Amino acid sequence: MLKSGILNPAINSLLSRVRHTNYLAIADRGFPFFPQIETIDIALVDDIPRVLEVLQAVRPNFSIGRAYMAEEFRKANGADAQAAFAAALQGIATVFEPHIELKKRVPLAIGLIRTADTTQYSNLILESA
Repeated sequence: MLKSGILNPAINSLLSRVRHTNYLAIADRGFPFFPQIETIDIALVDDIPRVLEVLQAVRPNFSIGRAYMAEEFRKANGADAQAAFAAALQGIATVFEPHIELKKRVPLAIGLIRTADTTQYSNLILESA
C-alpha cells in the first residue's frame, strides 16, 4: 500500500508511462476534451484541486525538461497568479505560446489530468526530461 506521494492509481499509472521527451498535460476545468488521449478527471468542486497543486504533487518524482503555457495566461491573470506559477516552475524552461498552439500539442501527450482550476489559461504541458 502506498504511504506517501501520489495515491491516485490512475495518475500513478499515467506517470509511469511517460518517457523521455513525452508530454503530460495538466488542465483547468474549462479545457477541451481530447478523446484520442487518456484523460484523468480529478475535478471535485471549483478550484479543488488546482493545476498548481497537481504540479506540486507530480514534480518530486517527475523529471521536467520544459513546460508550455498559453501567452494568454499572462494577460488574463495578475501578478500573484503569475508569481505562483513561476515559483512552482522554478528551474524549468517555460515556453509561452498562443493558446491555440498549446492545444495542438495536447494530442501528442501521453495523457491529461483535468483539474477544477478556475484560473484562466492555467493549463500546462510538461515535457519530460
